[in-house]
Amino acid sequence: MQLAQVRGSVVSTQKDPNLQGVKLLLLQLIDEEGQLIPKYEVAADNVGAGVGEWVLVTIGSAARQVIRSGERPVDAAVIAIVDTVNVENRILYSKKETDRFR
Repeated sequence: MQLAQVRGSVVSTQKDPNLQGVKLLLLQLIDEEGQLIPKYEVAADNVGAGVGEWVLVTIGSAARQVIRSGERPVDAAVIAIVDTVNVENRILYSKKETDRFR
């Protein structure tokens, strides 16, 4: 799994029939310091994440093991919306804090 921030959505009117109705998100990956890195993934959204939220994304064959993704041609899936990240007794990220500024 990898931490990422939702940066936007991807819309496609022509796609594999197994992807009909699947929300696709553009994610920017986050490093161990909580900084955005210049690496992006497009992932199927299974949890209803929104722009700006931190999420957990699973990449590779594990993405197809997520419920509702078994027959879909995906190699990345959002599996959780992050509430907090704590590293060595310090808060790296808190959704509560970021929601205050929205």
